[in-house]
Amino acid sequence: MTAGKADAEPRGRVTITEIARQAGVSVPTVSRVVNGRSDVSPHTRARVEELLQQYGYRKRPAAPGTRAALLDLVFNDLDSPWAVEIIRGVEEVAHAEGVGTVVSAIHGRSGDAREWMRNLRARASDGVVLVTSALDTVLHDELRALGVPLVVVDPAGSPALDAPTIGAANWSGGLAATEHLLSLGHRRIGLIAGPPRLLCSRARYDGYRAALEGAGLTLDESLVVPGDFHPESGFAGCEKLLELPEPPTALFAASDQMALGAIEALRRRGLRVPEDMSVVGFDDLPEVRWSAPPLTTVRQPLADMGKLAVRTVLKLARGERPDSPRVELGTELVVRSSTAPPAIR
Repeated sequence: MTAGKADAEPRGRVTITEIARQAGVSVPTVSRVVNGRSDVSPHTRARVEELLQQYGYRKRPAAPGTRAALLDLVFNDLDSPWAVEIIRGVEEVAHAEGVGTVVSAIHGRSGDAREWMRNLRARASDGVVLVTSALDTVLHDELRALGVPLVVVDPAGSPALDAPTIGAANWSGGLAATEHLLSLGHRRIGLIAGPPRLLCSRARYDGYRAALEGAGLTLDESLVVPGDFHPESGFAGCEKLLELPEPPTALFAASDQMALGAIEALRRRGLRVPEDMSVVGFDDLPEVRWSAPPLTTVRQPLADMGKLAVRTVLKLARGERPDSPRVELGTELVVRSSTAPPAIR
């Protein structure tokens, strides 16, 4: 590569992926050079440093004691009141700390994620809070090379090795929801599950199954239907359960929105909650206390998760260690009017 070609590139906008490609090495190798690591051969280091210099690539300094001034809050999607609760917690702490917040949605598409990364580099964000999403390895290495701290809220899959995570006690929440229905006398309890790719969905399902096993009941797979956390899937899932030869007398929906969809499906069939079917949700979104009837649900501390994520990423930006790399905040069963003992038939 000639100096003229390098000068033709927009300085400071080349990615470490491109540097790695031209140097014939991996992205993590470039990241190690950028961060001054010693575990790189002298020949490789010289080649990578030459390319970094030619392209004008610079890592922003992150001196200890420097407070972040701008944070990126990244969701997979923003079409849920659940996301609003996270944003509310993030904004409360960020505002108190004098830190700006940029909210983005990457919709699970690699192109959107890469566009977001380009924008992040241009605005020199000082930290990232990633919610129920997963960055691919290349983008995660880009963040690390830039010295941008990352905190993951409610990780979608296996969390990044060096990124703190903040979640909720989903297993115990699923257990509590199901045990509540069992305590009322229900034995056929349906589950509208969340997307299986998400750790929180699998944990809620496992809690449901553990409660049934603890009561000496065998899991009936016909009582478990898939959902996507949105009302439409709750409606469709409830319809499917109602078509069974022996429908459940109670239903645990793995999100409040799916629970509200299920209640609408019951209403359209002329069935009453809780007289004909008890319903439990998960999240405790503000609107469910005003639903008809008010919804029994598992309270997930969404705003608190957002607050803790900001406090953690600010610590990282100051060069401090987080109190714990993995945090699970507690969940709580909130009993309202949507659950009751099964009707005698």
